Formats: sequence, structure tokens, C-alpha cells
Amino acid sequence: MRFILLDRVTEIIPGRKISTLKNLSLAEEYLADHFPAFPVLPGVLMIEALVQSAALLVRVTSDFAHSMIVLSQARNVKYKSFVKPGNTLSLFVEAKSIDEKESSFAGRACLGQQEMVTARFQLRHFNLADDDKTMASLDKHIIDVMKNQAQLLGI
Repeated sequence: MRFILLDRVTEIIPGRKISTLKNLSLAEEYLADHFPAFPVLPGVLMIEALVQSAALLVRVTSDFAHSMIVLSQARNVKYKSFVKPGNTLSLFVEAKSIDEKESSFAGRACLGQQEMVTARFQLRHFNLADDDKTMASLDKHIIDVMKNQAQLLGI
């Protein structure tokens, strides 16, 4: 993943929900290309921040059992307004289900009380070694990196 779009975990209840924060800074490199005269967080990155929050919830719930957690479906996505540098986006994700290989969520991102985006989405989770046993060491490396990232975020 090129962008880590989470700055802090404010609440996590394994198997149920997670709340995170994203502080948007003018220094973020994608803002140079995304409307340079009117920099805003791209909508797809708002969804990615929700996905990263949900993936962290899955990892904690499953005790980091999977190296890969990827978006498989997004629906009912509704964008409401812009997020500008200097804003702090609060992300709230609720698990609808978390199973061995897939999970589903409802998420929303807000500035204060104002919703910026809402979505329902599904994730797939797996290990690379599921299809190729020689990839087990890469799975371990990715899981170690994700555990370290979780610690940095306050888990």
C-alpha cells in the first residue's frame, strides 16, 4: 500500500467496530495533483481510509491471521462534501460480519458532525501461501509489518 491513511485509532472493539482519525496535511503528495489550486482529499482515498480501518479491525479480530486484506466490493457510496488540508477526518466502521475469508462493513467519515462519505463494503482476506506455499515467508513478513503498524497507531 502506498499511502497509510490512518493517523490514530481512537476506539476498537474486536469483531464489532473501529474508530480512527486521518489528519489531512497540505504536505501530502497527492494533493499537488488533485486540484492544486483547491486541494482536497480525493474521494477514493476517503474510501481507502475506511477500508484501511476495516482491515485493521479484521487483523485484530483474527489475531493477524491473514497477510492480505483487500476490497472486494463497495456499494451505496455517497460523497457529501470536501475534506481540505488542516481538517481531521473521523472514520467510523461497523462490522456487519467477519468470517474466515470475507467480511462486510458499514462505514462513514465525518468532519465534526458532518458526514463526508458513507459506504457499505466487503473485504476478502487470505494468505499468499494459500495458493503458493513458497510465499509463506512473505506472508510472515507482511503480517509483522502490519503488527508494527498497528502498534504505531495505538493498538
